[in-house]
Amino acid sequence: MDNTLSGIKNAIRHAMNGAFYKERFKGIDAEDIASMEDFQKLPFTDKEDLRGAYPLGLQAVPDEEIVRIHSSSGTTGTPVIIPYTRTDVQDWAVMFKRCYETAGLTNLDRIHITPGYGLWTAGIGFQAGAELLGAMALPMGPGNTDKQIKIMIDLKSTVLCATSSYALLLAEEIEKRGVRDKIHLRAGVIGSERWGEKMRKRIAGELGVKLYDIYGLTEIYGPGIGISCDCERGMHMWTDYFYFEIIDPKTGELLPEGEIGELVITTLRKEGAPLIRYRTHDLTRALPGKCECGLDYPRIDTLIGRSDDMVKVRGVILFPGKVDELLATIDGVSSEYQIMIDHLNGRDILTLFFETQLEMGEPAAALEKQVASEFKDRIGLTPKAKAVGIGELPRSEKKSTRVFDNRY
Repeated sequence: MDNTLSGIKNAIRHAMNGAFYKERFKGIDAEDIASMEDFQKLPFTDKEDLRGAYPLGLQAVPDEEIVRIHSSSGTTGTPVIIPYTRTDVQDWAVMFKRCYETAGLTNLDRIHITPGYGLWTAGIGFQAGAELLGAMALPMGPGNTDKQIKIMIDLKSTVLCATSSYALLLAEEIEKRGVRDKIHLRAGVIGSERWGEKMRKRIAGELGVKLYDIYGLTEIYGPGIGISCDCERGMHMWTDYFYFEIIDPKTGELLPEGEIGELVITTLRKEGAPLIRYRTHDLTRALPGKCECGLDYPRIDTLIGRSDDMVKVRGVILFPGKVDELLATIDGVSSEYQIMIDHLNGRDILTLFFETQLEMGEPAAALEKQVASEFKDRIGLTPKAKAVGIGELPRSEKKSTRVFDNRY
């Protein structure tokens, strides 16, 4: 813990070279932080803070040391600009290589990369890790499914990197075209969105691959700061590069190991845009004990959602992750669903669309009743449950939107 505290103090000193933390921590001296309890009294950093620092208020080194810029999408407001030094870029590649190695990949693999390139951190991170590993990188980017499948077949891709939504789309197309016997995939490295067990089983089964959850976010390097292993019991986090806490999202208090809360990250080595106590809004828990795979790095559980994803309907708090868990237990329900929330005649109405292979008519109607009943029993709301055929709900090359709140 002494080494951790020392690393945190160094990170704070460095962060205060930038305009944002110089103002944020005015009157605070890193030398006065004598314990982890002192550290936990420091204010959190949130995404709105980073938007307020636009464009380069986070930068903690001179301009001549910045070699690259990445950014959040900015679809919900001012984008967050993250500057990277040469060391930041190299560190990110090292972490990504470690992810690939944890997934059992080697320099003999051919890594098919479908996440986007550009200001977004995804594609280029997957590629840098592959090149450092010495594997063959196929930098496809998203879209053009015909070409994706052709290259996958002709160049014998062995690893698919994708969002779970696009991995499912590709799996369905490969099955539909009857070319699965021409596909050489053996592993899938999947990230950027939470996904349920049914979706995981469909992708793994239809592609014939072993799947690995990869974790990351633009503000903290990008994808590659953690990954699941063959044991499939959470994701190992590369804590030589950052320190994480799990807090109560309402009170900000630190939670004991094993309790679900919000993941908070402090970067320990980041030069261009260090972050101190950054609230990710991702909901998870710290898993106790050492993993059977032998890795010494601690683990967090598979993400169950985001604290800012929750919606309240007729007084009940609803997380998409809980809907995933519910539908995974009902036979006949596929992995894909959408929730529509409307306000009609003074009352909130929740409609749950789900895909099924059952024929429309009596079999589907019986399943709708079962889904509505179990939704009420386990979540506390009675939805309008609507069955649709496989493939009727929209597919995405990026992230799927599960909840549409039309009340506002």
